[in-house]
Amino acid sequence: MNRQNDRRSQGTSFLSGKTVVSILFILLLPLIASFSYSQSNAQQQPGGESTGQSGPKFKNEGQLVFLKHGTDQTITVINIEIADNDEERAQGLMWRTSMPEDDGMLFIFGKERTLTFWMKNTYIPLDMVFADKSGKIVTIYPNATPLSEASIVSDQPAKYVVEVNGGFCARYGIADGDIINFMR
Repeated sequence: MNRQNDRRSQGTSFLSGKTVVSILFILLLPLIASFSYSQSNAQQQPGGESTGQSGPKFKNEGQLVFLKHGTDQTITVINIEIADNDEERAQGLMWRTSMPEDDGMLFIFGKERTLTFWMKNTYIPLDMVFADKSGKIVTIYPNATPLSEASIVSDQPAKYVVEVNGGFCARYGIADGDIINFMR
């Protein structure tokens, strides 16, 4: 017993209480920093855009005109954000909680084919307007359910899809056979 007390008094004890606390703090610091960073970025979505209250900001990249079939009569015009590559098409309108009535998103695909969409991570009800390569509307899927993973499929091959607020097509009388035309 005396030998043990002698060793302690000679400084052979390898850690003091303060040292243990300091080491634990140093070891846990990266974990604490990582948690703080993830919490501060909880409102950030893919692409680094801050979601704020309404999701990623709208990028006005052109205008789209809805025309009555068989006439040159303009039904309505909207501002569009264009999704014409895989990354933009995958993102779509996800994470947004609102969209002005006169805004929408135009998806452009390389070639005409049967297209399938879903509403995963999309918080606002949407009308999905599928159009063929000539711009003729072939399918309208009204009021798609927010956050649903159910498949929404075009009835016929399509090259374009326009997403607008739910109920938009009914409010403006847009129907199958009508035409879309857009300008960047």
